[in-house]
Amino acid sequence: MWADDAALDAAGRRLDEWESSLAERARRARTLSARIQVLTGTAHNTDRTVDVTVDSAGLLVDLRLDERIRQQSAAHTAQQILATTRAARTDLLRQVSKVAVESLGDDASARPIIDTYRSRLTRDQGSSDAGQ
Repeated sequence: MWADDAALDAAGRRLDEWESSLAERARRARTLSARIQVLTGTAHNTDRTVDVTVDSAGLLVDLRLDERIRQQSAAHTAQQILATTRAARTDLLRQVSKVAVESLGDDASARPIIDTYRSRLTRDQGSSDAGQ
């Protein structure tokens, strides 16, 4: 099957390099996953009456309302909460993008991950979060 030992050795080296490359990519993917899982996005509105934190999936995990919020309508407060939640998701996406590029390099591997997060985190924008 092999014409000579040199060709066999070259094929063996290529297989070893391929295996090593796959192992390195798997290690980087595990590292990226662990880093993303601990990220949170945070934001506050302009008058700092609403502070929001979202977890790594973009879900609301903390909401703090200043006492001054009582001086405005419930509808206005709800709009501020939704807008601030979107801003927190934007902050999370910024962090995910940074971590993906740091972990995977500035190669094509980071772009699909960033695009997936962007799609997931912005899918609800413009719709009510009340049904979720």
